[in-house]
Amino acid sequence: RLLFYSSCIRSSSRVPSVRSEMATRISLAGFHLVADGKIYFGSGTFKSLNKQILKNPQVEVLAVNGNEFLRYDGTAKTVKDDALLAKTREAIPQIMAIYDKNGWEMGLFYLEIGHAKIRGMMDQKDEFDL
Repeated sequence: RLLFYSSCIRSSSRVPSVRSEMATRISLAGFHLVADGKIYFGSGTFKSLNKQILKNPQVEVLAVNGNEFLRYDGTAKTVKDDALLAKTREAIPQIMAIYDKNGWEMGLFYLEIGHAKIRGMMDQKDEFDL
């Protein structure tokens, strides 16, 4: 069922992350990749989102598709995997070229021990653990 949402997560996923000990912040995670039954998200390792996830890996993703919403929370698990990085390069070659030019690194993560809810504006459509 999550694959239904994979196309909209790219453009509208937001990952709440910790900005300080007392405040939370919504950050855009503009890249996702579905592989091996998981949804991987990407953010430059130099960006605050990546640093915040390392500090506090409890996150929630919100995706919108028409009148339906996906709320997906769990523990972010960072991954260093050459095969996934190669798939990332295939999916977003222009962005990865900019990263290479600047010596930046793409950080990848997925959520584990998670829970998802699919809702309409007025009702819950589905709910399940991942």
